[in-house]
Amino acid sequence: MALIHQAELVPSKLEALAAWAPSQPWFEGDPARLEKLAAFRLDDPAGEVGVEVLLVRAGDGPVLQVPLTYRGAPLEGADDLLVGTMQHSVLGERWVYDGCGDPVFVAATISAALTGDGQADQVLQTADGERVPHEQTMVVVGSGTAGAEVPSTSVRGTRPVDGATVVDAGSCTLVVARTPDGGGSPAALAEAAGGAHDDTTQVLSATWPGHDAPTTLAVVLVH
Repeated sequence: MALIHQAELVPSKLEALAAWAPSQPWFEGDPARLEKLAAFRLDDPAGEVGVEVLLVRAGDGPVLQVPLTYRGAPLEGADDLLVGTMQHSVLGERWVYDGCGDPVFVAATISAALTGDGQADQVLQTADGERVPHEQTMVVVGSGTAGAEVPSTSVRGTRPVDGATVVDAGSCTLVVARTPDGGGSPAALAEAAGGAHDDTTQVLSATWPGHDAPTTLAVVLVH
């Protein structure tokens, strides 16, 4: 379960992204016209790190997938992954990172793909402390099997390829589609990572409002 606080963020998520994203190799569009299309959350089993994936568009640019993690303290050795800091009116200062280099996002995504899981249930905690279900804007599904073994992972490095980010996670390779609406197939993403799509490859796919066809968000190649 992902607990979301009714809170004010300064800067807002879109403001933080508009300042950071144009420097990234996958960014296309006008940052002044950045808009959120949909989003989903993944669980951190330890309950310490917020894990959110945003789908955004910058003006006439393509749909962009931006995984983010929200932490209560800096992630050691990850200065190059820092999107920025923001003040959360409930939780205080938060450090926001590119999720592709954060071990919590990487582990959660690999687990969801391998076990056939999906996005976390979202609960909104209001200003008066009441907890209510928070509406989902995406349906996310992994292609794997419930109860499947999930190997231990780490983040050994990331590299950009055309329209994707490849994460060396040790026991697995995770390929995150940065332009998921661009028609990249699981096989194409696996090939971009230097691997082959076979029976061990699992996929995380999603639908969102106005986009009813399941679209590949990420593929996992188990070594």
